[in-house]
Amino acid sequence: MPLWLVYHPEGTFSTPEEKKALVTDLIKIYTAGGLPAFYVVVNFIKLSDDNIFIGGETPSQKGKPFIRLVAEHIAVHVSQDPGRQARTIKRIDDALKPHVADKGYDWEWHVDETPRALWKINGLVPPPFGSKAEKEWFDLNKPVAWEEAGEVSK
Repeated sequence: MPLWLVYHPEGTFSTPEEKKALVTDLIKIYTAGGLPAFYVVVNFIKLSDDNIFIGGETPSQKGKPFIRLVAEHIAVHVSQDPGRQARTIKRIDDALKPHVADKGYDWEWHVDETPRALWKINGLVPPPFGSKAEKEWFDLNKPVAWEEAGEVSK
């Protein structure tokens, strides 16, 4: 949580520095809320122009690159809380702006919320959100076995 998939054409996100800058801004969204940085996984998926179609046209036919971003949220769900949802949308928009909008790209993003019960890291059930064990994961920036209030990582 979260998994970000960045589908992009050749010529965009072409340097390690560009990728690292976007990843850093995405990580800030989640660490500001107390989630460990290692929860954030970002995969850049480069596609040739003839493998991207928007409305039946390739980005070159439309005249600008198109970036499609998909995030899977697992650790924390916000869709049922309008206030948290609005804050999350703003944080995502703010994080993406310098990397896509400010560069003049066409872009689109969405977030899916996957059930937390269907998630493990290194074979461990992640600790509850906001728990002492999750704080330890945050501080260590890695998953470790935990036991808390009758719950145990398995």
